[in-house]
Amino acid sequence: MDGLPGLERVFKEEFQGAKVPKKLKKMVAGEVRSIFYASTKAKALSFFDAFKSRWEKELPSAVKCLETSLESCLTYLQFPEEEWVCLRTTNAIELINKEFKRRTRPVEIVAGEQSCYTLLTFVCLKMELRWRPKPIGKVPKNLPMFKKLAEDNFTQSI
Repeated sequence: MDGLPGLERVFKEEFQGAKVPKKLKKMVAGEVRSIFYASTKAKALSFFDAFKSRWEKELPSAVKCLETSLESCLTYLQFPEEEWVCLRTTNAIELINKEFKRRTRPVEIVAGEQSCYTLLTFVCLKMELRWRPKPIGKVPKNLPMFKKLAEDNFTQSI
């Protein structure tokens, strides 16, 4: 959970009592992973059924917890497959927020809200150029929204 206290709190609330003994963690994690990395929803449900029948007696709280939130956890399967990578994890969002903080902290004074948006737009564009060779999900060609925002900011500053 990357040390995020809010995420840890929610996790404890949602998955209360869903414990797996240390000796079984690798095996259980591998089977859970097969559910979340299935190529279709039908396969994911099939993997869950196998998981449930194998672990229901030994780990009833873990099985019940997964069963309760399975539909929510598989929501990403409703989207195009090329977008699953970024929908399964929040790493891309966390990276952007971390970069925003890194770039804005040293700036003591920002000359208004528009200047702040310009700075954040620049950060986004720079990150997009870095990610372009290895895209995360499906990215529209030329990012028209960012292009327009950058053009608007440029014409306002002249």
